[in-house]
Amino acid sequence: MSDVSPADESTLATWRDTLIDVVMRKGYERRDQPFELSSGELSHDFVDGKRALAAGADLALACRYMVELARRAEIPFDAAGGLTMGADQFAHGIAVLTGCDWFVVRKQPKGRGTNKLVEGASVEGRRALVLEDVVTTGASILKAVDAIEAEGATVVGAATLVDRGEVTGAAFAARGIWYGSVLTYRDLGIVPVGGSA
Repeated sequence: MSDVSPADESTLATWRDTLIDVVMRKGYERRDQPFELSSGELSHDFVDGKRALAAGADLALACRYMVELARRAEIPFDAAGGLTMGADQFAHGIAVLTGCDWFVVRKQPKGRGTNKLVEGASVEGRRALVLEDVVTTGASILKAVDAIEAEGATVVGAATLVDRGEVTGAAFAARGIWYGSVLTYRDLGIVPVGGSA
């Protein structure tokens, strides 16, 4: 799966602490007025995974952490990606780190060119690791799973940067798919959010 050297517990803990700091300093905002998340839930806590990891070194660290989570769970994959735009940076970063292929899932076919929902590597017959930046109910990442499976891939696992609640892990468990998150709402000290997936 990867040429990335395994991380020991001390290294992984350091990476995690660094990523908590990065997300809180660069991607977190507490808002006085509640706002609606893409899941439809309301929150005062805004977590912007794309802004948090805009620096290459921060993105590389998050990608290494995701790869280590999959390695520890013994999840072999040869393609990585997910729904655009939340997965794009991780798909590219993990492909560079591990040598796997990357793909992205459009929200809808482009309507011209290949007119495909899944772009980049063909996922047919592949073992896919599905990625996302921030999840609440898991609706977006599960949409990506459905699209990838429809293309003939086997989804072997899913990884996210931040899980804002308890719903996504349960949804993946119900489907028999391994799921790991780099950080959770507990790590960020924010109120959990979630309803039904």
